[in-house]
Amino acid sequence: MTSQTLDQLAGTAMPYALRPWQTAAVSIAGVLLTSLGLLALIRAAAGYAATYRGAIDLAVIVHVASVMPAVPLGTWLLLSVKGTPLHKALGKVWLGLMVAAALSAVFIRQINGGNFSFIHLFVPVTLLGAWRAYATARAGNLVAHRKGLIRFYLLALTIPGLLAFTPGRLMATWLFG
Repeated sequence: MTSQTLDQLAGTAMPYALRPWQTAAVSIAGVLLTSLGLLALIRAAAGYAATYRGAIDLAVIVHVASVMPAVPLGTWLLLSVKGTPLHKALGKVWLGLMVAAALSAVFIRQINGGNFSFIHLFVPVTLLGAWRAYATARAGNLVAHRKGLIRFYLLALTIPGLLAFTPGRLMATWLFG
């Protein structure tokens, strides 16, 4: 390969690569949320966590079951090689998990007296982000796809994920209670 060919390859690959700060943010968020979530689940399964009465609701079960794999899968998808058949297939799985998490969240209202709370603002953000991720990929606009998914991951998954560990919520009860 000539240096011109390498420059051309680098020029086409770079728009899809994450910037160092993005890699760091995604890595930290993914490792932190995955670790905290697994620790909370392990404590609950082992009987060390306080009882949380809402944990048996179907919406909560669906929500936790869709969010828990979505965190590490989303991290892996953002940090791995893009455009492979595996990336495309797992990207669709991840979008499905995110949509399931958002739709199930609509039915989780135990904390706020049966009403929606601040965290429910992330439901339309998540649904819109999922639609845009799919639409930009199908349109071949991979730069917009990458940028949108980084925002989507950091906003629609990380912020609500961290809020799940605030007092009174299931994950906080299982982790700290």
